[in-house]
Amino acid sequence: MTKRLNNKTTKYLAVFILSMLTGLSGMNAAGNKHNDNIMEDLTLTKEWDKTFPKSDKVDHSKVTFVNRYGITLAADMYRPKGTDGKLPAIAVCGPFGAVKEQAAGLYAQEMAERGFLTLAFDPSFTGESGGTPRYMTSPDINTEDFSAAVDFLVTSPYADPARVGIIGICGWGGIAINAAASDTRIKATLASTMYDMSRVNANGYFDADDSAEARNAIRERLSAQRTEDYRNGTPKLGGGVPDVLPADAPKFLRDYYDYYKTKRGYHARSLNSNGGRNATSPIPWINFPLMSRAGEIESAVMILHGEKAHSFYFGSDAYKRLTVTPGKENNKLFMVIPGASHTDLYDRKDVIPFAAIEKYFCEYLGR
Repeated sequence: MTKRLNNKTTKYLAVFILSMLTGLSGMNAAGNKHNDNIMEDLTLTKEWDKTFPKSDKVDHSKVTFVNRYGITLAADMYRPKGTDGKLPAIAVCGPFGAVKEQAAGLYAQEMAERGFLTLAFDPSFTGESGGTPRYMTSPDINTEDFSAAVDFLVTSPYADPARVGIIGICGWGGIAINAAASDTRIKATLASTMYDMSRVNANGYFDADDSAEARNAIRERLSAQRTEDYRNGTPKLGGGVPDVLPADAPKFLRDYYDYYKTKRGYHARSLNSNGGRNATSPIPWINFPLMSRAGEIESAVMILHGEKAHSFYFGSDAYKRLTVTPGKENNKLFMVIPGASHTDLYDRKDVIPFAAIEKYFCEYLGR
């Protein structure tokens, strides 16, 4: 019969495990210089190539920063004109498969007009950011991308490190909540028109394929694709939004086409506008569920969803996983926009409730 460990032994084991994970043992401490961040040499576009017009109310600049995995990320920083001192700051990313020149940049510029220092960034392996292979996704690395953006903001001379929030759009909404669960520097989170990328990859839309049999069929296909990718020496792309819509395309696909494939939202570096992410990208999302610690988030979280969005159930169910913090009964919010579709909240400034978003961030970040 196994004896229970006493408290003293348990304490020593915890310290030992922590030292192994953080590299605090005597052997590793001296060699920590090998972990210095080295910037990748990125090529950043100098001209304005966004899908939205440039505002004359903000100053725009290109910046780069490195995440915990050594990948250099490219970002657009928006700073309200005529401001002094340290500002509340917000990092923005999404939608999943998009780039910072699309919806994320629009949100960032709009919030900068409203008095916030903002940062719209390309995730690892995507857009102008570094990392190889290209067009890969990862629940861990992409969550880390948000925290890396927070690293940049809390050390910026323009930002107040005690007043930093994040905005995740579409698939990056779920990733934003995941980041908020692990990074206590994030004081307020907005998940707009969110997807749970783990759930949709593992279960299919509306959980229609939520079975071991269905998942094993996907695993068989993805495993075979890994073999082909290794033989070919390059990953196969999974395909973005189709160039030609099928006659029987559902409304949500038509909405995606209207954004990603038309002048409204097309961008040459966008995965969804072109060849899509790597075909094997679903592998980790199936096995590593997002938001498993969402109920432990003590900071503010706001979930924003369109009433008519096909993705509505992702936001609704994510909200149910949040726990109201004692003494902060109003810091978990779920706002439904009547009549709005999923993509309406990408760029429809007449639909996106920016005044309510501004009020939310002002309450929890100040201004």
